[in-house]
Amino acid sequence: MTEPSVPLVFVAGLLSFFSPCILPLIPSYLSILGSVKGGAGVKPALFFTTLSFILGFSTVFIVLSVLISATFLLMGGISTYLRMAAGIIVIVLGLNVLFDFLAFLNYEKRLHLSKRPRGFAGNFIAGACFGTGWTPCIGPVLTSVLFLAGQSGKTGIAILYLAVYSAGLGLPFLAAALFFDRFLVSSTWFRTHSAVLQKISGILLICFGLMILTGGFSSLNGLIQKWQNQ
Repeated sequence: MTEPSVPLVFVAGLLSFFSPCILPLIPSYLSILGSVKGGAGVKPALFFTTLSFILGFSTVFIVLSVLISATFLLMGGISTYLRMAAGIIVIVLGLNVLFDFLAFLNYEKRLHLSKRPRGFAGNFIAGACFGTGWTPCIGPVLTSVLFLAGQSGKTGIAILYLAVYSAGLGLPFLAAALFFDRFLVSSTWFRTHSAVLQKISGILLICFGLMILTGGFSSLNGLIQKWQNQ
């Protein structure tokens, strides 16, 4: 069955990458990972260095999706109330992205690396730390996608959602490493329009919350399946 929410989840990943507290620090991350040296271009051999970092945070997100999905399944009879609570939380997160009225959500724990990670394992662990510690920029969006994954009631769908979200966040990261000079030029435009991107993120979260709260994703899936069978 087609999952119409998959493109939205991918867009959520893209918006996470271009959020105002991640995008400006991408050059620093790439330098630490060894993808950039002295402002020179990117060395293609370091493609795998950045890829291992991406796989690190992707693994964390996917494990979280499985845990959230299992929680919804274990709740059994009260899963409907859990879904409604999740929808309300996501709506509040979206409103906070737009209006910034919950100051405590602005706390963030960033990943600071004092030494360059070495090898695939080192960069994988660095990516996992990034996945567990970076808030609030990816926090509201990631939470929304996790709740969306959990309320699906299917572990496979939950894994799919977080894999797609990770791809939305990771592919621009990989492109930035491969085409660093071009990234520096294009990122200026995104930083200039960061307020607009933040508003889009807030609106997307509210849409996610409404769909989770009302079970709209399930209804939309059903309509598409019915249309495909005609």
